[in-house]
Amino acid sequence: MPKLDLDAIPATNATGYPPEHAAAVRGRWYRRLAPAGGLTEFGASHVRLEPGAWSSQRHWHEGEDELLVMLTGEAVLVDDAGEHPLGPGDCAAFPKGDRNGHHLRNRSGAPCTFLVVGAGPREGGDYPDIDMRFTADGRYVHDDGTDYGATRV
Repeated sequence: MPKLDLDAIPATNATGYPPEHAAAVRGRWYRRLAPAGGLTEFGASHVRLEPGAWSSQRHWHEGEDELLVMLTGEAVLVDDAGEHPLGPGDCAAFPKGDRNGHHLRNRSGAPCTFLVVGAGPREGGDYPDIDMRFTADGRYVHDDGTDYGATRV
């Protein structure tokens, strides 16, 4: 049956971020939907942010398009243009190669949930607010290329 049972897909708050960049995402819980559904051409995750949590460090992707759909609650999209409130039904799109760093922050007093879909080759990208990039092979490196010794999950 193509209907996915969200409760049967384990939620995790795992991150591969180096410890100095991991605290902000401690309250982010996600379920990987694409593998559970047998999908191989794009990634999809169901994400819950607890109050105060960030979806990620602010980032952009060199080769991966992203689409986000808010499902429940409220969050603030932070990008180069400022802050944009998002609520249920709101959508945001992030084209590959657009160097507009983005992430969500849950500043409300209640959890929020969203669906994020990504497609394209994992060519790497950047975290413009911190000294960190991610590489096509899944490593985190400093802006000068020095390896953090951490790997994306």
